[in-house]
Parts: sequence; structure tokens; C-alpha cells
Amino acid sequence: WGRKSLGDSPATVLSPAASHPMASGFHFPLLSPAKIAEELVQFDVAPFANLRAEHIASPQPDLLPGVLGRFFDYFVDAPGDGEGGQLGFSELEVLDNPEHHAEAIRLLRLYNKSQIFLESIHYKDLTLADFTHPTPRRVVEVLSALINFLLYRHDKTELLQSIVSESSDYHERDLELKARIAQIQKEIADHELAEQMEEPMAQQLEADVNALQQKVQVYNKQHLALRAKAAAISDTKEEIHRKITQADFELTKHAQENSKLRSKLVKSPEKVQRALEEKKSARAKLKESEKIATQNAQEKTTTMEIRNKALEKLVKQHSKIQDVHEQLAAAKTVEKEVKTRKAKLNDESVSVMSFEAQIVEWKGKVHEMEERLKVKVKERNQIIANENQKLGALSSETEVKLQCLEPREKKVEAMIAKASKLCSEAASARTSATAQQQKIHAKFNNIVKAFNTYMDSVDPFLERIEEVGRAT
Repeated sequence: WGRKSLGDSPATVLSPAASHPMASGFHFPLLSPAKIAEELVQFDVAPFANLRAEHIASPQPDLLPGVLGRFFDYFVDAPGDGEGGQLGFSELEVLDNPEHHAEAIRLLRLYNKSQIFLESIHYKDLTLADFTHPTPRRVVEVLSALINFLLYRHDKTELLQSIVSESSDYHERDLELKARIAQIQKEIADHELAEQMEEPMAQQLEADVNALQQKVQVYNKQHLALRAKAAAISDTKEEIHRKITQADFELTKHAQENSKLRSKLVKSPEKVQRALEEKKSARAKLKESEKIATQNAQEKTTTMEIRNKALEKLVKQHSKIQDVHEQLAAAKTVEKEVKTRKAKLNDESVSVMSFEAQIVEWKGKVHEMEERLKVKVKERNQIIANENQKLGALSSETEVKLQCLEPREKKVEAMIAKASKLCSEAASARTSATAQQQKIHAKFNNIVKAFNTYMDSVDPFLERIEEVGRAT
């Protein structure tokens, strides 16, 4: 995955003649159709098994979507992240016949995903025409960028694999995971035991809650009936109070009339006798009204007592209803706690299953790493033995060459002395050439100044000639 900034020199570019500049200022090498077909098959992203260079040289519309789709399935998307060809609610609302546009929507989604990915690796020239009307040059550019990324990813993966294989803390990680799993299993067993122990209590609470709800409904009905009775008693009380007030008024009125009759008694006995008879009859009526008022007062007293008793009953019923509401609230909180504990148990069972899968995966990796380590140790021992043999042969050969190099060293020293002499002569020649160059440069400056003065004197003459020419 060769990259080059625009500020670098051309000598640092890998294969500059075959490189392709991208819009972002980076470079990647263009590959031949045969190399592209070979790499696509090797990375298992070819749209069909017998992919050849001819398919790249004369591309079909399904070539790029097939390659990019397999690339996203194998290298980018996680399992279960794909679209699966399902249309979203937005498409179903907009399109009249969405099933007729399913393939176009799938291709457009793949294009958007491909554009985002290629822009992330600094290739920003992908268009929808590359999917519908591909040309050989554009297909080679896109696939070259994709294959260069795959090669770069493969190199980085190999580098990370060597780093992972050299790590030695997987045993500790394995022990930590086993301890964590044992702890979680113990917690799950404790939760299951607590759930089993609390299950009869929860059932009893549920039955109590249902019974209390029924009682609340009955109490509510009784409360409504008592409120209606209290309203009727209040109306009766007001009516009795009104009648008592009317009787008091009539009694006061009769007393006034009695005083008037007494004053008239002295003046006319006959009239007084008639008035007395009338008064007697009025007094009899008054006594009857007093009896009626007394009976009404007694009835009022009895109704007041009944009302007070009804109010006491209402207060007791209200307190019982409040107790029932509190018991209902407590039962609801207990039910919520039971649900949360069940949800927590389900989450912990899922985490335990994931930990078990990780343990199996780590055991497989440990076994594989141990086998690789054994092979590497054998290879290292073999390489050390071979290198020891080569080292012995090289040491003997080096001794022989050292003996032959002594006369050569003398010749080299003589040549170095001669070269230093030549370097001093070259330095002196360079100094004289520099002085000569400075003299020539001074003469050139003088000539330039003379030319400038000559041009300054000639310019007015040329201007006068042009004026004369325009006038003629």
C-alpha cells in the first residue's frame, strides 16, 4: 500500500511510471488485469470462481458490485450487520411498488457503502456509472485501490499476529476468565436459590394483592353509598333547622299578641273574654306546634347522631383504604424487584455463555500457539546448527583472506596518499576558478549597466518615431 505526499520527491515513489494519483494527493500502483484477477481469487472476493484477466479487460456491470459485496461481507461487516435485501419503512412509504425497485435500492446502498469506504482509504473518484456502465480503466483503478488495501491489511495482520504469538500472558488471562466464570456461576446459583425461596412469597403476595384489589373495589362502593347517605342527612338537617327557626319566629309573634291582649283586658271584658278564647285556641295550636318542634328537634338530634356515626365509619373505611393502598404499593415494589432479578439472571446467563465461548476459543488458540512454538524451537535449533557450521567455515576463510589483504592494504594507503594530493590540487583549481568566475560576473554586470543606459537613451527616440508614424 504505497502512499506518497505531494511534497515528497519523485525518487521516493514506488514504481512512479505505474502509479496513479488520487484526488487526495496519495499514490497507489496500478495492477495488470491478470494480477488483479489472481489477487481477487487469492483473497476470496472474486464474484465467480473462474475469474480471468479477460473479465477485467472487458468488465460487465455485475463485476464491481460483486467484488465489493463479497469484500464487505468477508472483511468489513460483522455477522448480522448486512441489509439482507429488506426494504426500510422510508422506501415502502415513498415507492408505489417497492418490490420492483428492490435490486436498484440494493445497488444504491452498496454504492453508498463503497463510496464511504473508498473515501476512507483516500480514493474519492467512485461514481455510480462505475457500477452501471463500467470501463476497463475505471475498473482497474478501483480494483487496484481495493487490492492495495487488502495487501496492506494482510501485512499489518501478519505483523500483529507475530506480536500476539510472542505474548505470554494468555495463561494468566485464562485463569482470570476461569475465576470470573466460577464466580458468576456461583452468583447465578445463589440468585436461583433466592428466586426459588422467594417464589412462594411472591405467589402469596400476588394472591394478597388480588384480594386487596377486590376489597378496595367493595370499599369504594360502600364509600360512595355512605357519601350519598351523608348528603341526604345534610339536606334533612337543613330542613329541620329551617322549621325550628320558623317555630321560634311564630312563638315570638304569639308572645307579642298575648301582651297586647292583656293590655286590652282592662278596657273591655267582653272583648277580653273573646280574645282569651281566641288566645286559648291559639295557645293550644302553639302547644301543638311546640310539640311538633320538640319532635323535630329530637329527630334532628337522632339524625346528627346517625351522621356522626356515619362519619366515624367513613373515617375508619378511609384509613382501611389507605392501608390497602400502602399494601398495594408494597406489593408492586416487590413485583418490580422480582422482575429486575429475573432480567439480571437472564443477562448474567448470556454473559456466562459468551465467557464459555471465549474460553473454548482461547484454549484452541493456546493449543495452536504451543504447536507453533514447538515448530519454531525446532527450526531455531536447526538454524543455529547450520549457522555454527557456516561460521566455522567463514572464520577459516576470513583468516586466509586477511593474510591476502596485507599487501592490498599497503597499495590502498599509497592510493589514499595520491588521492589526498589530487584533492588539494582540485581545491586550488576550484579557488582559481571561483576568482575567475567572479571577474566574469563583474564584467557581465558592467555590460548590463551599459545596455540599460543605452536603452534609456534610445527609448525617447523610439517614442518620437512612433508619434511621427501615427501622425503620418
